[in-house]
This record gives sequence, C-alpha cells and structure tokens, in this order.
Amino acid sequence: MRAFLAVDVDSRLHYKIQKIQKELIKTDAPLKLVELENLHFTFKFFGEINSSQTEDIINITQEKLENHQDFTMNIKGTGVFPHPGYMRVLWLGVDDPSNFSALQKDLDEEFVKMGFKKERSYIPHLTIARIKGAHNKEFLADKIKDLEDVEIGQMNVGKLVLKKSELTPAGPIYSDVKEFFI
Repeated sequence: MRAFLAVDVDSRLHYKIQKIQKELIKTDAPLKLVELENLHFTFKFFGEINSSQTEDIINITQEKLENHQDFTMNIKGTGVFPHPGYMRVLWLGVDDPSNFSALQKDLDEEFVKMGFKKERSYIPHLTIARIKGAHNKEFLADKIKDLEDVEIGQMNVGKLVLKKSELTPAGPIYSDVKEFFI
C-alpha cells in the first residue's frame, strides 16, 4: 500500500482554512484546493510499503511516542514550495515548530534505519492548494504575500495516523490504517 504518517488538522480550524482557500481562488490562478477532509501535516511519506514494513512502522511509532507528550501548535503564515519564482505547492506554516520538528526527527531517524530515505530539511507545513500553471501568478503571489502572517489558530497534537493513500483521477483517497496517541 502507498502510505504516510500524518497529523490530521483539527476540524475546528477548517472554516478558517477554507476562508483562506476562497481568498486564493479569487486570484483566478489555476489552483487545485486540498479538500478539507484531506488536510493533514505529513510526518513521513513512505511510498509503497508491504505488510512487514507496515508492522515495523507501527511498532516503531508506538515505541517512539512513549518518549513524547502531546503539544499545542499554532498554524500561522503562508508559503510556497519549491520557491516563489516557481510555485507548485501553497501551504500554511507552524509558528513555533520545535515540538513538531523534534518528534518528526526522532521518528525519521528510526525510519531511516529501516531503509527509508532521510527527510532533508523538514519544514512542518499544511498543503492547502497545488498550483497547476503560471496563469495569474502575479496576483497569486501578491495574495500569498498579503496572507504571510495570517493566523489560523491553535490545535493540540495528541495523535498521529498511519494513512493509506489511493491515487484516483479525481484526487487522492486517504484512509486511516492505525492511530497512535501521544
């Protein structure tokens, strides 16, 4: 199965995120918005994994989470990947990513030992749209700049989820495989 480890976004924040998405749509740029039920912070993308790897991922995640506590994070600000001159992914950031990054690093070290690729400089982010072309790029860049300090709100991170991702022509379909409480 194609899988990743993630933190789901608190549904109480969906309304504010949707407001931002609606502001971005007004630029008439070619955007593919992430559906609200698919909003998540990816901790680790595994790609295709077999049942043995799935078991190992579950065991490692459960073991590592025993050394961590739940925490609160503030979703704030916008950004793009890979860079402003070539925008492909539009995201919301985390105000103080230290707890988030420490947990991600701790888990990633174990996943690398399993043979998964090490994450390069990890930036906690919430993808809210994919940019599908250059039409009205200037208007979009201006709107992103206007929203660079936008406050979405705080959420508690008390659970990680191993998710299965099925790619379809209509977009990805995510299903929960295993929940892990911090």
